[in-house]
Amino acid sequence: MSIFEIIMLLCFASAWPFSIRKSYVSKQNTGKSIVFLYIVLIGYIAGMMHKVVYNMDGVFYLYLFNFFLVSADMIIYYRNERIAKKAREAKYNA
Repeated sequence: MSIFEIIMLLCFASAWPFSIRKSYVSKQNTGKSIVFLYIVLIGYIAGMMHKVVYNMDGVFYLYLFNFFLVSADMIIYYRNERIAKKAREAKYNA
């Protein structure tokens, strides 16, 4: 186990809830990129695969936890897109 890998994943895990909360409360995707979220998700998948193939240890669960946090942020992103689409349609039809 690498202490530096653990620290990195814990820092990311502590930052994602702020992003998730901001997106959920604001109901907007301003400043958020779905491409970025997919890239980060792929990175976490790669980290998990490395653990499974080469060095399975407890850090795998930190990758998994971060994976779920990013997935939650993505779900909220798509929810916010639906909200924005309905608002645009309502504005157009008014």
